[in-house]
Amino acid sequence: MFDIVFQHADFIIIHKPCGISVHKDDQALGLTTLVAQQLNLPQVWLVHRLDKVTSGLLILALNKQAAATLSGLFADHRIEKTYLALSSEKPKKKQGRIVGDMQKSRNGTWKLCQSKENPAITRFSSLSCEPNLRLFILFPQTGKTHQLRVAMKSLGSPILGDELYGGNKQKSDRTYLHCYQLKFTYKDQQINVKTLPKTGKFFTALSVQEKIQQWERENNCEKPQ
Repeated sequence: MFDIVFQHADFIIIHKPCGISVHKDDQALGLTTLVAQQLNLPQVWLVHRLDKVTSGLLILALNKQAAATLSGLFADHRIEKTYLALSSEKPKKKQGRIVGDMQKSRNGTWKLCQSKENPAITRFSSLSCEPNLRLFILFPQTGKTHQLRVAMKSLGSPILGDELYGGNKQKSDRTYLHCYQLKFTYKDQQINVKTLPKTGKFFTALSVQEKIQQWERENNCEKPQ
């Protein structure tokens, strides 16, 4: 059973656990099939993606028209996304922007280039939680494959537990990347949904929870739906 964080007549927003692929993958039933069965519907539509290792908010459309509308909002970058990530490595800079084209590399990885013809753009800020543990708040302005994982590696702070991008210097119980907030307007309705990570000993640690709350206070974040 997936946790439904927000329900609308045209779509739902679920909390996707880490370790579950949005595609069928090697599982007997894909995520969309499982959600459709849970809702007792013939079909639901995927309108964006989260990596298998990433947890958090995932929108699923409940009809074809909504799927087209929501896909359009994502394509036009009109859905504001906020992610949380943890790293054990100190970044080159504590906040700012990471901009660059992305190019396919080896073993299914991507790399950030100096060129900026069709760049991946990520804004970020970070807070120290405790020695060798830093919270990153990531705001992707584009939606490229592995964008945030590559951006974090380029900062010298690969995401904790991200074996693909070198964040495995210490043993970890998960990849510490989580889609925390989605904000957008749908048919004149303001949608603002948040969900905290539910798994991972570092995400649920008091020092990290306190820094998330501190960042919320300092940025006067609106109350979610």
